[in-house]
Amino acid sequence: MTAEQVDVLICGAGPVGLAAAIELGRRGIRCLVVERHERVGRSPRAKTTNVRTREHLRRWGIADALRAASTMAPDYPSDIVFATRMNGPLLARFENALDCNPAPNNLYSEAAQWVPQYVLEEVLRRHAVSLPGVTIAFNTELVGISERDHSVVAEVRDNSSDLARRIESAYLIGADGARSAVREAIGATMVGEGAFSRNFNVIFRSPDLAKRHAHGPAIMYWMVNEDVPAILGPMDATGLWSFGVTKLRDDVDPATVDPVDLIRRGTGLADLEVEVVATDPWVAHRLVADRYGSRRIYLAGDACHLHPPFGGFGMNMGVGDAVDLGWKIAATLSGWGGPNLLSSYEAERRPIHQRTIAEAVINYSAVGNQLVRPGLEDPGLVGEATRREVGDLIEATKIREFKTLGVVLGARYAASPVIVPDGSEPPTDHFMLYTPSAHPGCLAPHLWLRDGSSLYDHFGPDFTLLVTAGDARDGQALAVAASALGVPIRIVAPSDSRLEDRYQARFALIRPDQHVAWRGAAIPERPDELLARVTGNFAGPVEAAIRIRERAGAAA
Repeated sequence: MTAEQVDVLICGAGPVGLAAAIELGRRGIRCLVVERHERVGRSPRAKTTNVRTREHLRRWGIADALRAASTMAPDYPSDIVFATRMNGPLLARFENALDCNPAPNNLYSEAAQWVPQYVLEEVLRRHAVSLPGVTIAFNTELVGISERDHSVVAEVRDNSSDLARRIESAYLIGADGARSAVREAIGATMVGEGAFSRNFNVIFRSPDLAKRHAHGPAIMYWMVNEDVPAILGPMDATGLWSFGVTKLRDDVDPATVDPVDLIRRGTGLADLEVEVVATDPWVAHRLVADRYGSRRIYLAGDACHLHPPFGGFGMNMGVGDAVDLGWKIAATLSGWGGPNLLSSYEAERRPIHQRTIAEAVINYSAVGNQLVRPGLEDPGLVGEATRREVGDLIEATKIREFKTLGVVLGARYAASPVIVPDGSEPPTDHFMLYTPSAHPGCLAPHLWLRDGSSLYDHFGPDFTLLVTAGDARDGQALAVAASALGVPIRIVAPSDSRLEDRYQARFALIRPDQHVAWRGAAIPERPDELLARVTGNFAGPVEAAIRIRERAGAAA
């Protein structure tokens, strides 16, 4: 076999692999995505594209495309209902759960969206293949990997023809899920707690369910009862639903259970017409890889972290991995990313994974089995008092799962080697409350500007120097240094008096992923040293500047 050559080989064409391909492809990096499956079907997998992922879609120019592809009406409420059954008493209701309300909010540029993962994947796939350097090969399986000093050689096999191909690439991204062949190939191990409990999902069609239940439109219904506590959610407006039973009893065998009977008992609608489309037994884990890569191979998404899917974090966190890896690999291949840039990937992402996974595990500790109380469905005084007790418990405990902006937008790269600290104190972590802050490592604070545009829309695709007070000429010293070193940068000065207070600095250097790399009252006397730090070109100040110039020249 002769080796085909690409810049980056990506294993896995789920949202994480496709996000990596988009992040690379839009920067002119040639990449091949291989996927061992056809990626078709009706399993919803993730159903929440959160605020931060939607902001990445906006940055890529496809946020409107996902909105248009929605399987639900634009005004469909993002409420979450807790009831004993679909024809039983209401226990609690959370409105605007997961920040799906499309009304403008200064804290973010895009609201979240309730949409099945297969719809998101199709939008991402269409955009990825529209980029000149991106190719996707479905039904193609990774067979082996050989890592060399300056490249990775992988063998892949077309499962339909059984023909093998050899792919040589500068880097390889393993976005191939929980059973990652890439992770196995580099000898990384998942560490933590596995197999918390068994769970069972059913995809079914029931056109009459929306009209027959008692609780109005919502994106999720939690049925809290002693018989079949379960979670139900619509997948489209035509009667396709997802039904999940969490923490199955030990005496229940998913292989022999009757899904129609489960659905009817859980909902309380004994004569409901149900057409089963698919079933999916699954097990919850809390696992993180002991390392996220090697010299030229990196893991992203479920390949390096697994947790219970409560809070809608998993897929979105994987997209964040892809973004972090994507711009850093592109910078390295383009010549201005230094030898310490890619090594910052694990240093930045691991703490985010650990914090977010801890939240998911807390959420998983309070599912229907734990919320139910004896007498919950009884008539009269006993039932009313018990339902009030459980309703109060739900409102106190489950808000942590459905009001999560502090986790979604509050992620910061506190100990990153490519972030320049300024001695200030970061905002306090909180699961719900998000405090916008330009503390280095934090997400750049957002604002809607008076012309109706998002501040983020003014940022460049690579580095951006934001001038919060003054005009663009005030940042010329940094622009000149960046030009000499080959670091792409845009200077923006929106002339909005709110910005300086929001950023607590006159200047802020924003990375391609919209996190703050540095902020200050004035441009440093040696802007080349600042640029060397944030691009991973560490050495002495002079050596770093020489190295970055040499790399830029070699790339040209």
